[in-house]
Amino acid sequence: MRDSGATEAAPTLIGSVQRALRLVDIVANSPRPVPVKSLAARTGLTPGTTYNLVRTLMHEGYLVSEPDGVVLGENFPAFRSRSDAGGVFFAHVRVALRRATEEVGATAYLSRYNDGELHLVDIVDAARSPRIDLSISLDSSAHATALGKQILADLSREERMDYLSRHPLEQLTSRTIRDPQALLTALERSRGFAVDCEEYAIGNACVAVPVIAPNIRASLAVSLPVGHPRLDGGLVEKLRLVARRLSLQLGADALGDSASRLAPSF
Repeated sequence: MRDSGATEAAPTLIGSVQRALRLVDIVANSPRPVPVKSLAARTGLTPGTTYNLVRTLMHEGYLVSEPDGVVLGENFPAFRSRSDAGGVFFAHVRVALRRATEEVGATAYLSRYNDGELHLVDIVDAARSPRIDLSISLDSSAHATALGKQILADLSREERMDYLSRHPLEQLTSRTIRDPQALLTALERSRGFAVDCEEYAIGNACVAVPVIAPNIRASLAVSLPVGHPRLDGGLVEKLRLVARRLSLQLGADALGDSASRLAPSF
């Protein structure tokens, strides 16, 4: 007869499920795609086991393969500690940039303003439109790039003046705007998108549109050779549509996260 005071037996745990969840957790909290080899090294799993688990997670839509690693898939139930947690935010950005690249046929970029600085978040290359050489960081070139100018235009005047006071207007080409007043005037006249034409690199033009959601100020851009036939008003509208979808997705994430924090616990 069983002793009434005996402790309840420990639950049966499925090791493969635990290992798969560990892989998803690593990807979800990474701001960049994670190579499968890195997942194996970080978890201590064998490469064969890691590849099999990743393949299964991809089949179920929880992960997606990119050229530089795996990112979260569309079926990932966006559990997170904040609405723009690394992997969740990055997965949405990657989908948006891929869509922009496919629709426009040009390399797409996304930059973000955070803690008083501008950061390049991600790039998706187009096969026939290679990326611009970004040897000069966005911190030193915001005034000369559509990515940077769009964000500067969206800042308050106080934030804009603070940023420009800490970042001199370096001359990158003969067309770079170096006069602070001329730059401020151009930013204040923004029509909801920004353009740089050979201001950052000779022979290249870039068009950017805003991505705005709770706690997020960013810009989505594509680059094309100067004189390319797709550099027209239709390009701006295509970019705005992609940026609007991304903004709505990030806004929905933020709303869902706020709702979960406000929900009563029982």
